[in-house]
Formats: sequence, C-alpha cells, structure tokens
Amino acid sequence: MKMKFAIPAVLFGAVAAGGLLYLTQANAFKAAVAAAPPPPVPVVAGVVAQHDVPIYQNGVGTVIAYNTDVVRAQIQGQLISINFTEGQTVHAGDLLAQIDPRPYQAQIDQFEGNLERDQAQLTNARANLARYNQLGDKGWATPQLIETQKAQVGQLEAAIKTDQALIEAAKVQLSYTRLTSPIDGVVGIRQIDVGNIISPTTANGLVVVTQLDPISLIFTLPEGVLPQVLKQQQATKTPLPVLAYNQDDTLPLGRGELALVNNEILQTTGSIQLKATFPNKSRELWPGELVNARLLVTTRHNGLTVPASVVQQGPNGAYAYVIKPDSTVAMRPIKVAQITDGEALIDTGLKAGEQVVVDGQYRLQPGTHVRLLHGEAAEEAAAQQAQQATIP
Repeated sequence: MKMKFAIPAVLFGAVAAGGLLYLTQANAFKAAVAAAPPPPVPVVAGVVAQHDVPIYQNGVGTVIAYNTDVVRAQIQGQLISINFTEGQTVHAGDLLAQIDPRPYQAQIDQFEGNLERDQAQLTNARANLARYNQLGDKGWATPQLIETQKAQVGQLEAAIKTDQALIEAAKVQLSYTRLTSPIDGVVGIRQIDVGNIISPTTANGLVVVTQLDPISLIFTLPEGVLPQVLKQQQATKTPLPVLAYNQDDTLPLGRGELALVNNEILQTTGSIQLKATFPNKSRELWPGELVNARLLVTTRHNGLTVPASVVQQGPNGAYAYVIKPDSTVAMRPIKVAQITDGEALIDTGLKAGEQVVVDGQYRLQPGTHVRLLHGEAAEEAAAQQAQQATIP
C-alpha cells in the first residue's frame, strides 16, 4: 500500500519541479527581451546651412500685354486685301490690310485740278494788277479799279491755300486706306474678311495687335507689406526684382523689375496692386496668364536654412528633430521665416552645422536612437518622401 502512494507522490513532485523550472526560464526570457534596446530608426539627415537668403513677398498676378491696339478703319471703304496671317509677328508700320483707294485718289485729282485752275487765274489777275498799276500812275485807271483787282488777287491766293489744304486733307484720307500696325507685336484673330465694307463704326475693327516683348504683370500683395516695399525702394534707388512662376511654383517664367506701386489700397481686399515689366523674348509669359509673383524685398545675410521637409507641424507650432552626438533625437521648436523652392529659412531654434532629420520623422520620439542612411538608401527615401508629398 505504501508503494502505491509513494509512486504518485514522486510523479507529482517531478511535474511541480518541471513547471517551476519552466516558469523561471520563461520569466528570464521575458526579462531579457524587455531589457534588449529597440533597433535604431533609419533616417535621412541634413545639416543646417548658413548663407545669404533672398526674402520674397509672394502674390498672385495676371499677365497683360505691354500695349494692346485694336486696328480700326478711320474711313469707310471696301477691303480689297488682307496682308497678314493670324498669329503673325508684325512690326510698327507693317501693312495689315488695304481699303479701296480709288475714290480718295479721285478726290485728290479733283482738288489738284482746282488748284491748277486757281493758280492760272491768279497769274492772270496779278498780270492785270500790274497793268492797272501802270495805268494808274499815268492817271488812266481809277483807284477803285486798282483796288478791285487787288481784291481779286487776294481772293485767288486764298482759294489756292484752300485748294492746297483740301489736297493735304485728301492725302491724309488716302493714307487711311492702308491699315498698318501701330506697334510691334502679334496679331490675333481676323475680325472681317476681304470684300466687306469697313468703317470707323465697325464694332471689332480689323484685328487686335498685342505687344508681348516687353510684357507686364499686375499682382497683389497684402497692404501690410507696403511700408517694407517702399522703404526698400527708397534705400536701393533701383527697381526691385520680380520673379514669375507658373501656378504650381515649379517652373520659372521670367525675371523682371517692379515698375509701379499703385496709388491706392483696395479696400475690399486689403491689398495693394503692383505692376512689373518683363523682357519676354522667349514668350513664356502670355497675356491673360495667371502666375505666381515673387517680389524680392531684401536679402538676409548668413541666414540659416534647412530642406523644407525638416519642418514638422505640431499642436504647438513648427518643430524639427535634431540629431544629438549620441545618435538620439530631440524635438526642437523652431520659427520659420519663409519656405521657398524646397528650402526653409529659420529664424530661431537651430544653429549652423547642426544635424537635422530630413526624412523618417514619422517613427521618431524624443530620445529615439537613429541610424543615418547614406548613398542610394538616402536617395530612395528622399524620392519616396517627394512622391508622398505630391499625393493630396
């Protein structure tokens, strides 16, 4: 009987000892796992740079032609030729269309005939006056006859002046039969065809000519920047540079100069209008185009800059992750002056030469250990970051 009870007791003791050993090893394994530090987070790093940074004021503007002229007829007549192609580049004085000149040439011929007639009559009247004066000296002609002849000479001289004026006026009318371009520019869509009667009352004229080089840009800025702009103008005594970009701010379209700050503030929007002039030989700017304008107000010397992706936004404002010498990161509040062309200008919060996290911030916390990526790995991470940035 004792043997029967001894065997189960031994078995129970063995099981208990095994269970205790298992629990001990399991706890030791968990403690070892818990004590193992997490692997460092791979990140792309950059360095806070220090250099001269241009300070821009950004606005939205519309491109307008430097000059716009509607070519209209100043006389009435039939169009007998069109001498341009739509979209053609023309120069001032180029013939665009011809109105039938024959009625106006006939009028000139008529006035010239009248002039020749009056000149012949004047020659005869002057000869008669000379004879009457000779007869008057001898007492054979009365003073009244002489005065009458003088009056006739004066009348014919006035008639000749009138004839000459009529001829000049008719020549001006004849010149109006040639419709020419008043400026250098590009012609638009033709508004009337050959064979039609054109007149000064024709609604749309013949065609619109727009001058594209140079070209103008009208843009707006908040009224609060006006004192800064005016102060800089007075300080430099030269026109401030203006840059034009497409609506996505990805393509530069031209560099011009500030020509005008409008003389009043728009009360409805609290903004000020400015006008800039651009050389436009490559015609990257086009009338009616909506563009982004950057007015270069000043340059900050020895400014601190980082890639724009360094700047993160939190509930308390902008911050950046700074990599410390022990390869851990610290969250640093920063103040950003501007972000232009993928570069952020930092007012406060960073120092020149500090390492900051450019990509990989989403896995970071203050104190996290990081591992810096280099070469192709860094380029691939940067490309992924840029691709994600384009996704709305």
